[in-house]
Amino acid sequence: MTNKSNTVIDHLHELRTKILRILLILLITFIICIPFSESIYNFISGPILSLFAQNSSLIATGVTSPFFVPLKLALSLSCLIVLPYAFFELWSFISPGLYKDEQSFALPLIISSLLLFISGITFAFLVVAPILLNFFLNSAPSTVTVMTDISQYFQFIMKLIFGFGIAFQVPVLTFLLVRTGMVSKQSLKKARPFVIILFFIIASLLTPPDVLSQLFLAIPMWILFEIGLFLSSRKK
Repeated sequence: MTNKSNTVIDHLHELRTKILRILLILLITFIICIPFSESIYNFISGPILSLFAQNSSLIATGVTSPFFVPLKLALSLSCLIVLPYAFFELWSFISPGLYKDEQSFALPLIISSLLLFISGITFAFLVVAPILLNFFLNSAPSTVTVMTDISQYFQFIMKLIFGFGIAFQVPVLTFLLVRTGMVSKQSLKKARPFVIILFFIIASLLTPPDVLSQLFLAIPMWILFEIGLFLSSRKK
């Protein structure tokens, strides 16, 4: 009993050490990114500035927005940069407790999850964001001058890209559910209509509150769900 308790405590200490390492690397990365916060701001604001008329720009309605928004962007970018290292620490924590066949199964899954997250945020920023912004800005009446606040714009962008990054984990989750035997492939196929409704509910929570954004997220989640089903070979 004592040995088991010691083992659990050792694991908790190891987990704490790894979390502290990740936080330290994140802090260092954030400090490095701070001097480049203006460049990061210019890059992230590119999709909406390209749609504005000449000499137009974003505005700041809050006194602290010009200071805090670039810092928040630098912190968000730091989180993305540190993400592969965080996945590496996760793998180094769980791999010693796995059998060889489990290691050969888990490592590709972790790598796939990371690649899908990066794919999700890239797709959101390069494809979805420009389409949505173009639609919303062009929907304004001709008598209305669009003056977008930087805080609202970056909240929109961050929610969009991180929402897509999370949602792109659907094939990994589907694959895991089937391969571990928690749910059979046939059961998931029968539950497809309910799963699709669930995707729309999730999309409404992860994206800005408009139907177009939700469609752009729910439909790829559905497609990724079908891909996960296709890749899962275990049948019940």
